[in-house]
Amino acid sequence: MASDVKILDCTLRDGGYVNDWDFGHSVITGTYKRLDAAGVDYIEIGFLDSRRTFDPDRSIMPDTQSANQIFQGVEKQHAIPVAMIDYGTCDIDNIGPCETTFIDGIRVIFKKERIPEALPYCKAIKDKGYKLFIQAISITAYSDQEIIEYVKLINEIKPYAFSIVDTYGLLDKKTLGRYFYLIDHNLNPEIRMGYHGHNNFQLGFSNTAKFLSFDTDRELIADSTVYGMGKSAGNCPSELLAMHLNEYYKKNYNLSMFLEVVDTDLYAIYQKHYWGYKYDFYIAAMQRCHPNYVQYLLDKKTLSVTSVNEILSSIPDDKKLHYDKAWIAQAYIDYQSKKIDDTEAYQHLRHIASLGRPILLLGPGESVRTRQAAILSEIERLNPVVFSVNFFTEHYPIDYVFISNGKRYSKLADVLHQQSIEASLILTSNITALDAYQPDWVLNYESLLNNNCEKIDNSLILTLSMLHRLGVEDVLLAGFDGFGNAGDDYYIASYDFANSDRSGFNDAMSRDLSHIHHNAIRLNFITPTRYVIE
Repeated sequence: MASDVKILDCTLRDGGYVNDWDFGHSVITGTYKRLDAAGVDYIEIGFLDSRRTFDPDRSIMPDTQSANQIFQGVEKQHAIPVAMIDYGTCDIDNIGPCETTFIDGIRVIFKKERIPEALPYCKAIKDKGYKLFIQAISITAYSDQEIIEYVKLINEIKPYAFSIVDTYGLLDKKTLGRYFYLIDHNLNPEIRMGYHGHNNFQLGFSNTAKFLSFDTDRELIADSTVYGMGKSAGNCPSELLAMHLNEYYKKNYNLSMFLEVVDTDLYAIYQKHYWGYKYDFYIAAMQRCHPNYVQYLLDKKTLSVTSVNEILSSIPDDKKLHYDKAWIAQAYIDYQSKKIDDTEAYQHLRHIASLGRPILLLGPGESVRTRQAAILSEIERLNPVVFSVNFFTEHYPIDYVFISNGKRYSKLADVLHQQSIEASLILTSNITALDAYQPDWVLNYESLLNNNCEKIDNSLILTLSMLHRLGVEDVLLAGFDGFGNAGDDYYIASYDFANSDRSGFNDAMSRDLSHIHHNAIRLNFITPTRYVIE
């Protein structure tokens, strides 16, 4: 059993990823005071980052003297105040001698490729009198031999503490134990060991409890945040950890003080900026990859989760934890550009233009419900060929369903597999067909991309590309309403896969549709729309 176990609360630092560290001055000082009164052993007051300007309302500051201004009048009681530096973001000259500042300890994070340049920087911090904490972030990126070599270098510096950081929440108890004992058996016994986990697999608390239970003679330090506040899936909650230590380690943390922090300040932030276990961070942990890869693919709003996982599983090992935007962008294009022979499909569909009937495209906008009578009247009057784009409704006589979005296809398959519909299904080749909803025709996705458009993979743009290739010259449009700010743009709310930030979308689509109107197919909206044809 450890010689002692202690809590390092990093709410004001790790929690700041949620709100850009804009807690407000009174919240920063009030949180510190309550955590100190709770008996927390170490309180991380925020980041030191010389790229930022001083702001008394934010727990990210350009230098150590800023901490003196923020915490002026706050008396140190039980806790040891520490700050964190992401190596390369704070000049050593911005760090004054320890005796001149409120801060007693500094934690430094850096990835393994920066070890040679970062360790001298760490040594300089120690020489200024601070308790030096070195954080081994992305611990799962290290091989066993790399860990041993790293620990040898750590022993030469002899920091106050050395921490295992499960940056992407990948560890389970068994793997955590392997890293722990590998480090424990090689680390100078006078150096404390720490652990910082994330909740991607809902293991933040249980892994931390397991870390503290490992057999060692050294002092162990567990990171946590109040209410689990923090980056990505959040962290081990301080109030749960304190309760656990009170019960099993004979500690006497004041749990009410943690709850005061939640009730007084953090819950209001939580309601505006959710943190905690989320499926996108679960996917990242499941695939052992950087969460930005997952976010990039989900933001496309065109892929089913199955497709997302197929792409993520192809990431090379050397890129998994080092985000490469160029690589994932190309991987997305390659995945979408599955080539098939669509000659027969076009031979069948080409007769549409020769029928002499108008073409009507239906989109899933709110107007297909509010203007239903008017649309049906036009259908009765004109007898058009009716396409629904990325959706289906039984309220209209639809001839063809065109789908280019894997998420919409998966949703429609769930809805329609028990129905018998007469409309023909057209899929683009980027979609993997399900047994429950097989297409009548499949068209090459890549050949439908209009490189003259900004919204190159928008379903309406792709449908118009198909019709232009079929020789269609005029199209009627209904239900393509564009996006507003009220959140009611779709006639069925569950069709809304769009991001909350839709700024610029209407303008971009207006430019694209104007280009198509003047160069390919004449467009005539028969329902209100936010798109403007110029």
